[in-house]
Amino acid sequence: MNRRLFIAVAFSIGVLAPSACSPGRVVPESVRPTVILVSVDGLRWDYIDRPAMVNLRRLAAAGVRAPGIVPAFPTKTFPNHYTMVTGLYPDHHGIVANNMWDPVLQARFGLSIRDAVADGRWWGGEPIWVTAEQQGQPTAPMFWPGSEAEIRGTRPTYWVPYDGDIPDAARVDAVLAWLDLPPQRRPTFLTLYISAIDEAGHRYGTRSLEVNDGLARVDQVIARLIAGLEARRLRDKVDVIVTTDHGMADTSPETVILIDDYVDLATVRVVDWSPVIAIAPPPDRIDEVYRTLAHAHPHLQVYRKEDIPLRLHYGTNPRIPAIIGIADEGWSITTRARFEENPAWFAGANHGYDNALESMKGVFVADGPSFKDGARIPSFQNIHLYALMAHILGLVPAATDGSLDSVRVMLRIPGGAVAVP
Repeated sequence: MNRRLFIAVAFSIGVLAPSACSPGRVVPESVRPTVILVSVDGLRWDYIDRPAMVNLRRLAAAGVRAPGIVPAFPTKTFPNHYTMVTGLYPDHHGIVANNMWDPVLQARFGLSIRDAVADGRWWGGEPIWVTAEQQGQPTAPMFWPGSEAEIRGTRPTYWVPYDGDIPDAARVDAVLAWLDLPPQRRPTFLTLYISAIDEAGHRYGTRSLEVNDGLARVDQVIARLIAGLEARRLRDKVDVIVTTDHGMADTSPETVILIDDYVDLATVRVVDWSPVIAIAPPPDRIDEVYRTLAHAHPHLQVYRKEDIPLRLHYGTNPRIPAIIGIADEGWSITTRARFEENPAWFAGANHGYDNALESMKGVFVADGPSFKDGARIPSFQNIHLYALMAHILGLVPAATDGSLDSVRVMLRIPGGAVAVP
């Protein structure tokens, strides 16, 4: 879908106003504190140092850079995107995996199940756009997990149904168009989501030419966004955070766990597969299945949900089934039939593993009026991003698992919000 068609679709559902069609307008000098949160799916912590990432390194040199941001467990896309905007562990906000079964709703959730994605009953906690909207600030979380649903009775002022065919350049232009709106309608919280790196990593592996080509495209997206802000005289008035949901670890057909070698899959429900397998046996067979799998494979750690290590903050939510198996780094879980059908499926890279692994850490870069110049800070958990953004926007935050004190070190004025003239 090209930019013109994207804007037309946005008009048709009422998420853009006519003034958004005039890119390059000079925005009035008075600008409320504003945050653009950019997620480059699968942007592992060390990718920023590859040759293609010139503009992202330039942004980091001007502002704040951490050696890595630590995702929540499981290190998957939907759980971590929603953790970033709620400040809650997946166990607490309810998006505990990309694929789930809810025993109360008696319904299945998956990334491609559109009705579920748009159903607010799946989305717990309070995302930052709900906090902002309820306190009088318009928001525009484009393509962010949860943004298509009504949560706590509130929707973003501007939102667009996810469409992976919309080019990244058009996504940037839509964000800039929202910033062209008159002050009373201009959003203070906006997002961008870019998936090219994740897709290339899954298919070709972390060291592939395809990932490097994807990094070059991502870097041009960053350049387009910054140039658009400069054209609007917003470069020093808008905070830009570039981060990700997780890292990536290489896999191989030589590192595959064939789960049906150990348990009859006809007797259990497999809710999610790899590298965290979620198994729901009949209640009277939970102990039997656990004993069967507990020592079945040396690279598969199997737990009853109540025994999952406390450091993972995972296992109390009713959407987590009775048995969870976590593959070691680089290992995949599948069936013998699927593996034999095409072993090459397992030759790329994956994520979802233990969040303590270095390979699961992601990039974190931030620049703008709220952030220190040229600062290097320690790695931190992504549960603290909600508190950081709420502080910048001057919002009264909801209760979260994170804290502002954990990330206050990166702020230019640690004790208070930044006033932008």
